[in-house]
Amino acid sequence: MKLKPQVRTVLTYVIVASVWIWLSNRALHTVVRDADTLSFLQSVKGTLFVLITGGLLYVMIDRDLRRLDQLNRTLSEGNEQSLRVLVSAMDIRHKETRDHSERVMRMTVALARYAGMDDEALHRAKFGALLHDIGKLALPDAILIKPGPLDADEMALMRTHPQMGHDLLQRVDFLRPVVDIPYSHHERWDGTGYPQGLSGESIPLAARVFSVVDVWDALSFPRVYKPAWPEHEVLDYLRKAAGSQLDPHTVQLFLAHYDEIKRVGMDRLDLLSGSDAINPQHALH
Repeated sequence: MKLKPQVRTVLTYVIVASVWIWLSNRALHTVVRDADTLSFLQSVKGTLFVLITGGLLYVMIDRDLRRLDQLNRTLSEGNEQSLRVLVSAMDIRHKETRDHSERVMRMTVALARYAGMDDEALHRAKFGALLHDIGKLALPDAILIKPGPLDADEMALMRTHPQMGHDLLQRVDFLRPVVDIPYSHHERWDGTGYPQGLSGESIPLAARVFSVVDVWDALSFPRVYKPAWPEHEVLDYLRKAAGSQLDPHTVQLFLAHYDEIKRVGMDRLDLLSGSDAINPQHALH
C-alpha cells in the first residue's frame, strides 16, 4: 500500500529517532560510567539528534514539496492545454483567422510587459486574453458569423457577451482572477463602451492593453464580414482612436514597440494584406 507523503515523513522520523535514541543510549552507558560525563554527553547527543533529524526533515519535506510543485505544474499545464483546445474550437466556430486567440494572447503579454505589469499580472493577462471572447459561446451562429452588418437587436445581443463571459469565469475558481479582459475589453477610454461604461484609468490596465491589440488584430485580418485593412491604415486608425476609444499611453507604447510586438504575435510578416475600406465599427464589435 502506498503511504501518503505526510505519513511517510512522520513514520521515517519516528523510526530514525527511536533507533538513534536506543543505540546512542546503549553506547553511552556501555562506554561512560561517570555521572557528570554521562550527563554532558547526553546533552551533546540531544543536540546532535535535533540537528540530524532537523536536516532529515528538511530533506524529506523539500522532496515532497518538489513533488507537489511538479504536480501543480502538470495540473496547470493540463488546464492551459484544455483552454487552448476550447479556444481553438471557438475560433473555428467563429470563423476567425488561424491562430487568432493565440496571436492576440502573445501580443497582449508582450505589450503588457512594456506597460510595466508584474509576473502575476502578466499571467492573468495571458489567460484573460486567451479567453477574451468566452462569452460568445452563448451567442447564436447567425450573429457570430453574419456576413453583413448587425441590426439593432442583434448588436444588443452581441454586446451581452462580456457579461456572459464574466458570469462563466466566475463559476471556475482558478479563472476568476483573469476576468478583467473578458469583462472589460469593450470599454472605451471616453466612457462610451460597454458593458459598464467605464472610462479612463477606471478600466483595468489589462483590458486597456488588450483592447489595443484586439483593435489592431480585428482590422489587420479578414473576417467573414470584411477584408483586411492595409497595415498603414490600421496604424493610422490606432493613432486616431487614442484618447477616445483607446488608452493613449498604451497606444503610444504599442506603436513605439510595434515591430517587436508584431513579431511576437506572427510567424510571418507578410500576413497583412487587403486594401478595401470598411466600417471600423463593424470590424470592432
